[in-house]
Amino acid sequence: MRWFHDVVVTLLALLVFSSSAQASAATLDPIGSGAHLKITLVAESRTPAPGQTVTLALESVPAPGWHGYWQNPGDAGFPAKLDWTLPKGVVASEPAYPVPGRLIVADLMNYVFEKPYAPLVTLRVPAGLAAGTALPVRLKTNYLVCSAEVCVPESAELAIDLVVGDGTIAPDTRARFDAWRRAVPKPLDAKAMFQLSNGRVRIAIPYPAGAALGQAYFYPITTGVMDYAAPQTVTQDGDRIVIETKAAASPAASTGPFQGVLQIGAQQGLVVTAGAGTVAASAGTPATAAGLGGASVVSATLIAFAGAMLGGLILNIMPCVFPILSLKALSLARGHLDERHARQEALAYAAGVVSVCVGLGGVILALRAGGTAVGWAFQLQDPRAIVVLLLLTVALSLNLSGLFEIPTPAFVNRSGGAGGAFATGALAAFIATPCTGPFMGAALGAALVLPWGAALAVFAGLGIGLALPFLALGFVPALRRRLPKPGLWMETFRRILAIPMWLTAIALAWVLGHEAGVDGMAIGLVVALLFAVLLWVGGARQKKGRAIGAVIGVLLLATVAASVWLIGGRRPDTVASATVPGGAEPFTEARLAALRQAGRPVFVYFTADWCLTCKVNEKAAIETDATRKAFSDHKVAVLIGDWTNGDPVMGRFIETHNRAGVPLYLYYAPNAAEPRVLPQVLTSAMLAGL
Repeated sequence: MRWFHDVVVTLLALLVFSSSAQASAATLDPIGSGAHLKITLVAESRTPAPGQTVTLALESVPAPGWHGYWQNPGDAGFPAKLDWTLPKGVVASEPAYPVPGRLIVADLMNYVFEKPYAPLVTLRVPAGLAAGTALPVRLKTNYLVCSAEVCVPESAELAIDLVVGDGTIAPDTRARFDAWRRAVPKPLDAKAMFQLSNGRVRIAIPYPAGAALGQAYFYPITTGVMDYAAPQTVTQDGDRIVIETKAAASPAASTGPFQGVLQIGAQQGLVVTAGAGTVAASAGTPATAAGLGGASVVSATLIAFAGAMLGGLILNIMPCVFPILSLKALSLARGHLDERHARQEALAYAAGVVSVCVGLGGVILALRAGGTAVGWAFQLQDPRAIVVLLLLTVALSLNLSGLFEIPTPAFVNRSGGAGGAFATGALAAFIATPCTGPFMGAALGAALVLPWGAALAVFAGLGIGLALPFLALGFVPALRRRLPKPGLWMETFRRILAIPMWLTAIALAWVLGHEAGVDGMAIGLVVALLFAVLLWVGGARQKKGRAIGAVIGVLLLATVAASVWLIGGRRPDTVASATVPGGAEPFTEARLAALRQAGRPVFVYFTADWCLTCKVNEKAAIETDATRKAFSDHKVAVLIGDWTNGDPVMGRFIETHNRAGVPLYLYYAPNAAEPRVLPQVLTSAMLAGL
């Protein structure tokens, strides 16, 4: 693409990662204020002896309907990350987990704890410490807690103060720790063996023929060897147990060691370490039917991929994307490209779109894995991202209006315009982030609970949908032949395309005012004016046959950097309550609970100033006379959640309904256990009929 577009795309990428770093540093609510997994740090002895060990338990209690994850979470999720701050010389072991349970959600096998559990950690106290020496122990943990529908990252900061003493253990505390230790699997001294062959994995584990065996199942600790969701055949063959199941698609360990836990009864297990070798098939009969139906992530991924692709396709008609797509279509209408180069441009444009969508998706997944509640278009919750997009749309509007032409350096456009098409696609994807299509909400929400590879495939589907119209033009000559013949009309049409870009710039200025206050909006508009003057100077030089030159480019970058610095992460000095239409109230979970307890029907919607779909639904369906009358007649309470600035508490509530962001529309019927999740495109008749 053109030099200016490349510079702005680079700057936006840097801005996204800067915003991500700040978001990852944000803290979540502490345990006890809305967390779904309560963790308490318990010491077996508060007075450990010098030179000895003391066991700590991470007593974990999931809320009803929620679950935590084992050290190997299975097809989805991640285990708790423990960040210890310990006194000098004190060393902590890796946590020893109890035997987990199994749960399939959306064809994904999860190794989980649905009931209270306690991973155990051993601290070694250095010798030579005087009695009475304080041993402050601090732990910061990030973990994932899930229900059957959605996952929420949470964090906790735990502390316990020990004092060097005689290692006395109170009888009631000893009984608690004995119960927790019984749930932790014991190491099996005898060596096991495993074999990978023809897409199957077979494990032979030494086990006495006369020993009791119930609820047998093998939980792999080593990842990437077994297909977690595939059925397991467990047979007892003399003094060994043979487990056979489907291997992973690309087994990570073919030579070993392969480690796992063999469950042999309720809350009983053995830690098994297997080396690679030849394992003969079992001649015995199955000891336990442990199969789980051949579940797979494929179907869930394909459904989410299709939804994301449809949503991306619809994004092309949005006012901020349509002009860019139209310009690329006009470039094909000029007829200056042969078949090969037209396809090259189409593929390069698609690569730019998909790269940005996958990149943003990767940032979201990384932030959520680190414990931060973010969703799609999370960067728009930072005023600095808004001001950069404002300047970008002003520049594109002036370019479409004919004020200046964006030069195309040779290093960008060496391969028949492929470099320019790639950057144009990247630009379209960046500008499209505030918008969502009717199929995107559920698809992107599903992506957040899929494994990383599958989730990134869903984000790629969004990009493919966004790029699909230009791909069709590039690869189907008949479609290109239907484009109007080139002529002077193209210049007029180009000026018309500036109108939706100017409307986008106005909308971004309005959003900037909501996020950064009137002062922030004024700064953004002043900088946009200076930006326009610089581009006008560059355009005047071009008309005289001169290049814009590096000086103008440096000035443009300096203008963008100055505006980002001036705006900063500021919010309005006085944060007022969310502006809500008459009869509605700002959303809080406490208010929702009170209304439901009173037996009132409740309509809850989550919106953001930068969400175009949200604003269209509000004007076309929610804030209409017909909807107001219907809600009034049926005494429907209306709660509005404003997510413009990315409230983390609200973000986690949105996540619990399997959505990656806004819009989200919920209807709670009186006495209903769960809300009805409404489509992302509303009509007044739909709401009146609730």
